[in-house]
Amino acid sequence: MSTESTFVIELAEGHLAIHDLTVGAARPDAPVVLAAHGITANGLSWQRVADEVDRRHGSGAVRFLAPDLRGRGDSRSAPGPYGLRVHADDLASIASVFAAAPVLVGHSMGAFVAALAADLHPDRFTGVVLVDGGLAFPVAPDLDIDATLKAVIGPAMDRLSMRFADPQAYLDFWAQHPALGPVLRGPGGEAARRYIEHDLVDDGVGQWRSTCVLEAVRADGADVLADPQAHAAVRHLAAKGVPVELLWARRGLLDEPQGLYDPARLAALDVPEQVRVTEVDANHYDIVLGDTAVADAIDRQLGA
Repeated sequence: MSTESTFVIELAEGHLAIHDLTVGAARPDAPVVLAAHGITANGLSWQRVADEVDRRHGSGAVRFLAPDLRGRGDSRSAPGPYGLRVHADDLASIASVFAAAPVLVGHSMGAFVAALAADLHPDRFTGVVLVDGGLAFPVAPDLDIDATLKAVIGPAMDRLSMRFADPQAYLDFWAQHPALGPVLRGPGGEAARRYIEHDLVDDGVGQWRSTCVLEAVRADGADVLADPQAHAAVRHLAAKGVPVELLWARRGLLDEPQGLYDPARLAALDVPEQVRVTEVDANHYDIVLGDTAVADAIDRQLGA
């Protein structure tokens, strides 16, 4: 496992934190992977993927960067407005700061961010890997965004208002989660523990809470549901000839048999034929916290 270091991009107010998950010192000519996390996650969710990339390529052969997006983790002080376009522009800024043309990888909400970033800034990125996200169905103009968000990620939003006695209490909470609990008890348990603990901050009165800013989660979730530019990004990338892959998890957010996507839903979405689509025997979380399929897709993008 890498000894992760963190870089900071200063903003007018607050800052963006970028975790460098590269094992050892990155070689001067190393290609760069830039990874965007899910809606209530943080950059350390990519540790297992980064470790697998290193195992395959060797120490420092691929640089793996994973920011905490605005309103999460060590970027919780970064100001709004939030939304997918803001995150997409932040990814482009990170690419510029590191003088790189990265392969973009995004999980869940981060997949929408990655696709939009590549669409808005096509000269900054060389390819895109979408992990259980990035494609959405058209929505009705009168869609109740708040009600839909509550239905889809209600438990995750509820967690943001919860308080815990100490970090162990938070780990115990997650240990009961049907999708994440098995990861904590498995070979990737240490990486999962670091990822979960990074989502904690002392509230100053002896209790601990999530770092996620609820306003950011609401704004980003609304865009995932209803932003037409984000919804069209994959189709635009395919038309431009940008290499795009979609990995979809067979099981859902609670390890239930029905995942976010399935063959029928993907057929209804009419995914462009240029997009490589791969089904993964995983759930929405362990596809990045425990499976090797994401590293396979990154290898294909690096080879391209």
